[in-house]
Amino acid sequence: MENLIQLVNKIQRACTALGDHGDESAMPTLWDALPSIAVVGGQSSGKSSVLESIVGKDFLPRGSGIVTRRPLVLQLHKTDEGREYAEFMHLPKKKFTDFAAARQEIADETDRETGRSRGISSVPIHMSIYSPHVVNLTLVDLPGLTKVAVEGQPDSIVQDIENMVRSFIEKPNCIILAISPANQDLATSDAIKISREVDPKGERTFGVLTKIDLMDKGTDAVEILEGKSYKLNFPWIGVVNRSQADINKNVDMIAARQRENEYFANSPEYRHLASRMGSVHLAKVLSKHLETVIKSRIPGLQSLINKTIMELETELNRIGKPIAADTGGKLYTIMEICRTFDQIFKDHLDGIRPGGEKIYQVFDNQFPAALKRLQFDKYLSMDNVRKLITEADGYQPHLIAPEQGYRRLIESCLVSIRGPAEAAVDAVHGILKDLIQKSMSETMELKQYPTLKVELGSAAVDSLERMREESKKATLLLVDMECGYLTVEFFRKLPQDAEKGGNPTQSLFDRYNDSYLRRIATTVLSYVNMVCGSLRHTIPKSVVYCQVREAKRSLLDRFFTELGKKEGKQLASLLNEDPAVMQRRTSLARRLELYRSAQSEIEAVAWDK
Repeated sequence: MENLIQLVNKIQRACTALGDHGDESAMPTLWDALPSIAVVGGQSSGKSSVLESIVGKDFLPRGSGIVTRRPLVLQLHKTDEGREYAEFMHLPKKKFTDFAAARQEIADETDRETGRSRGISSVPIHMSIYSPHVVNLTLVDLPGLTKVAVEGQPDSIVQDIENMVRSFIEKPNCIILAISPANQDLATSDAIKISREVDPKGERTFGVLTKIDLMDKGTDAVEILEGKSYKLNFPWIGVVNRSQADINKNVDMIAARQRENEYFANSPEYRHLASRMGSVHLAKVLSKHLETVIKSRIPGLQSLINKTIMELETELNRIGKPIAADTGGKLYTIMEICRTFDQIFKDHLDGIRPGGEKIYQVFDNQFPAALKRLQFDKYLSMDNVRKLITEADGYQPHLIAPEQGYRRLIESCLVSIRGPAEAAVDAVHGILKDLIQKSMSETMELKQYPTLKVELGSAAVDSLERMREESKKATLLLVDMECGYLTVEFFRKLPQDAEKGGNPTQSLFDRYNDSYLRRIATTVLSYVNMVCGSLRHTIPKSVVYCQVREAKRSLLDRFFTELGKKEGKQLASLLNEDPAVMQRRTSLARRLELYRSAQSEIEAVAWDK
């Protein structure tokens, strides 16, 4: 199962490359789901010495104040043979065989991120060490907890470090390596205090006791190491690090490990615990435990990865594909988006999507109701009928029937139909405009390109305006036709007037009696109602032919014609995309690549189990 740790190492490096290193993000991060061991301790607790003892090399910067100002993800790789060397993720092609140079690179890379302000950053440094003297293990070295800011650091540094440490160790997949010095009261240990807050039952915490050899004479750490003073789920492990004098003299780490083993084996207080003491034992215990935890987390990791891949693919589909680089590709992209919009618009008209039924409601309800509201009575009042009939006679009373009077009465009534006819055209125009807006909002690709959306919408509305003008001409022409030519058969079927229409012996303004005029008004009203019934069917046909059918057929024809004349830069301007969307797409694509890679590699390891 050694390849489990190597797998986690690889995924962690990829996560850091993506900027996914445990900070808050819009989605659950893979980093958070990966088991890790975070090393926690106060300043001067011996934290750096423990790490160097595990590795067997001097590689960590030392000095006064806060030295570790960025998380250091330390990945140990056991090799069968060969020289020992270190690598950094930010310098992938460089191998450091001189660990003093590696120590300087950690300091330099910290300054590159934080500046020389002695501030801190949560962006980790990834360091890999390859050696036959290590076990496969990954540790995250966190800044040492402190109580006082040093010169050049903000007053908030104390709380900032605590918040960073807490953000790592409060995650349920984090194993806490709490470093505490034995020559201080355990109750005041910064590492134990913060570990207890996030892991009150001690289920994720390994306690490491340093500086045992520096305790006052007559005192020992047996009760702590036996778990009597402060009980954890895992046994406490004591270590004896090199003294500052040893460090100054560059005492060999192998010799230091041997001296550590001899100390526990020869000390009467700790002899019975010697088999589970020391930095070598600590590294083996942590490596084995990390493998066990990783193995137990594989099903959960697979579930998270599969779910996240689906979420990433869904969001990428919503955002849309990246823009083509060449002119032909841009033109093709625009045409495809326009065709998608046009088809959605047609679907609304054809009933596949809702909205088109509102046009039928105009013809079935709104237009007939408007015709009924026309007040023909005011045109056919006794006074108006008498006036028009009499004026139509001129100096010579009609002989058979007042034909010109009929025509004038009918024309005055039919002209009023123009209003409802125009209103029907405008109503359908309004519905078509609403359907354009609706179709644009339903065309997901247009959300990606706001400039194209504006241009396309403007072109579609302009087309509708031209169609409305043509429709009005055709529709009003139907009304004018009815005014220009009357249906003769209607009048021939009427009973003949026995009185021949009036009495020429009467005065000019009183030659027609009321009964006769009422009969004329009734006849005219009947004819006008007949014409209204006819127009109720023909006007909708005209509107549909000139507006609805034409919109389905040629809504974007002019836009396509103009599109073909545009050059590459003009096409590119139509596909101007929000930079935030472009950045988001790139980020999602890289994250998706990471998760797919992790998916295949974790599945391979799962099968090996």
